[in-house]
Amino acid sequence: MQFRKNLQQIIEHIQTDEQYSNNIVNWHTIPEREAQTVPFPVSIDSRLKEALQSRGVKELYTHQGQAIDITRKRENFVAVTPTASGKTLCYNLPVLQQIIDDPSSRALYIFPTKALAQDQKSELNELIEALGININSYTYDGDTPSNIRQKVRQAGHIVITNPDMLHSAILPHHTKWVALFENLKFIVIDELHIYRGVFGSHVANVIRRLKRICAFYGSNPIFICTSATIANPKELAEKLTGEKVTLIDKNGAPAGKKHFVFYNPPVVNKPLNIRRSATLEVRKIASEFLKNKIQTIVFARSRVRVEILLTYLQGLVQKELGPKSIRGYRGGYLPKQRREIEHGLRNGDIYGVVSTNALELGVDIGQLQVCIMTGYPGTIASAWQQAGRAGRRQGEALIFMVASQAPLDQYVIGHPDYFFNRSPETAQINPDNLIILVDHLKCAAYELPFKKGDTFDGVELEDILEFLTEEQVLHFNNGKWFWMNQSFPAHNISLRSASQENVVIIDQSDVAHVKVIGEMDRFSAMTLLHDEAIYLHEGVQFQVEKLDWEEKKAFVREVDVDYYTDANLAVQLRVLEVDKERETEFASVSYGEVTVQAMATVFKKIKFDTHENIGSGPIHLPEEELHTNAAWISLNEGIKNKLTDKKLEEGLIGIANLLRHVAPLHVMCDPSDLHVVPQVKAVHSEKPTIFLYDRYPGGVGLSEKVYEIMEELLAEAEQIISHCGCESGCPSCVGMEATGEDGKQLSLKLIELFRDGQKRMLL
Repeated sequence: MQFRKNLQQIIEHIQTDEQYSNNIVNWHTIPEREAQTVPFPVSIDSRLKEALQSRGVKELYTHQGQAIDITRKRENFVAVTPTASGKTLCYNLPVLQQIIDDPSSRALYIFPTKALAQDQKSELNELIEALGININSYTYDGDTPSNIRQKVRQAGHIVITNPDMLHSAILPHHTKWVALFENLKFIVIDELHIYRGVFGSHVANVIRRLKRICAFYGSNPIFICTSATIANPKELAEKLTGEKVTLIDKNGAPAGKKHFVFYNPPVVNKPLNIRRSATLEVRKIASEFLKNKIQTIVFARSRVRVEILLTYLQGLVQKELGPKSIRGYRGGYLPKQRREIEHGLRNGDIYGVVSTNALELGVDIGQLQVCIMTGYPGTIASAWQQAGRAGRRQGEALIFMVASQAPLDQYVIGHPDYFFNRSPETAQINPDNLIILVDHLKCAAYELPFKKGDTFDGVELEDILEFLTEEQVLHFNNGKWFWMNQSFPAHNISLRSASQENVVIIDQSDVAHVKVIGEMDRFSAMTLLHDEAIYLHEGVQFQVEKLDWEEKKAFVREVDVDYYTDANLAVQLRVLEVDKERETEFASVSYGEVTVQAMATVFKKIKFDTHENIGSGPIHLPEEELHTNAAWISLNEGIKNKLTDKKLEEGLIGIANLLRHVAPLHVMCDPSDLHVVPQVKAVHSEKPTIFLYDRYPGGVGLSEKVYEIMEELLAEAEQIISHCGCESGCPSCVGMEATGEDGKQLSLKLIELFRDGQKRMLL
């Protein structure tokens, strides 16, 4: 078959051509795996069995059989197997069997994105059609027309939605959903690993509200969760649902052969150990496959990087393949665009897609053969998810991980065993974060009044309810707390970002047809949508003509320039209260409450291709203030006397640069959720200090986890510096700002002091 032969030819070409082979650090082949199956259980209806057999499912994989056994015992479970292993049947089979047995039964499916919900709905509907029984499955999201919504509420056996819609449209209007809540037998939560950090903490409270409403209507549904590989799926499922769950983690699905290639761009400046840009290397590698019409997905870490790569690749292969053959995919695109791209990938019209982690989830995007990651995705779990997007239909697949200059990338690329043998990361959530909890208690009180003695899935409430009564948000009468505000609480609470409002992006290139082309959270807008910023959307460049900060609107116009922009945030941090502390002879590790003032100050213009700085300008935006939690490590007295402030600062900046990359990996959060600030003289203690803080009001437990594992983080930072091939510090270890004569040695010495206070060392 020509398609397969092309892939084989290119694999041989990459292995022999020096421009590629010299940069390949590790070529790891994962062999094919045979399926492990079990016969259909006798409890499965013969019509359901026939429908599955007509779709090629002759037997069940072992994990699917286990899922059916557990639901028959009316127990909750979480199934953790790789992408494309048939997790969907783990919940579709028990749900359909239940509806066949009792047609009044209902199920609620929760997917983290609308794209995934749409995808799963089409798969479910095909199975229902083959079954030939009248079972109604409907999607209920922001795109559902109002004339269909009533039908969904009354007649939907299976309602497919997302957490945002459940939070703002279903739970507050539960009186319209009586048929669903009275007969709810199953709640399915797909892609469980996505519910971590801020988002997961919010969703755990949405689930608490959902359970409260189910109890009000007399139902007690079973929770079915599915997840990609993480270290603590059982713990996360139990925290998210507030219920005991059984773990299913033995995968019975087959898998095709996978080639996993670790690729490190060549060094272009030996003394500084600066490598060629990962973005430019990815452009070169991806174009090899695209020119041969081999379907390829390229992942990039940020929206800006997606758009830069898309611009590069379209310029290289658009003439040969056609204008719509390579597309971008990320948050901020409108739903219609995203559906069009998913469809184009499935039917083969689109050969290449450049995406953020938005396509990391289990959307079926067809016969992709190649996956290229621009830089390490940040977690082992994420890397395997992205790798799983290629070769989904048991075909051979090639995965490239192209390292960036970042310390963690260089560490992972140089230690393949770390990647292939280490267990994935732990997902953290903190449903009891006071700010998040209070927000959802307001929503819960709006939905149903609280009675004296009530808890919120085990959380004692009386103090908070009394506080909300004093604030005149609730009214206490006859032993109950009632919502008394005129506003509708759920509308003002965003589940997904630290800020409550998004900035809307308005294209006014054509004055007669002004249109909204996307949106962005407030914190990101400070550095990406300021006046004169270049905003990239679907490979098209727009310049921000005006950012109306009060009205949360950015007005943009299409331009054609050969640069993009990048902005800096100036951060001031003060300690309010110390909650925990431990000391060694030379250092102390602390955790507590801090206040952070952040301000966007300056932006740079960076030229395409060469990535050189060609200009800059000021940003005029108000300061944002944040009360949150932080972990910090301080060097005790005596160190300052042995080092000048300049040398001390250089060493601290080097360590901070490493922790910025290492810490998010261990607490499994987005790097933007955890910020790092070094201070030569901290305001509260006058000691050299490095702070790591949660970028969310009140914190979500990330910095608390950092406090617990600080020594482990420092040990990893030390390894990265020690193994780096540079002489005196480089972007791959201590970062550009600390690459002085002895930046590397200074950072190493300081880490040794931070780590081992019992050893006396002479600087």
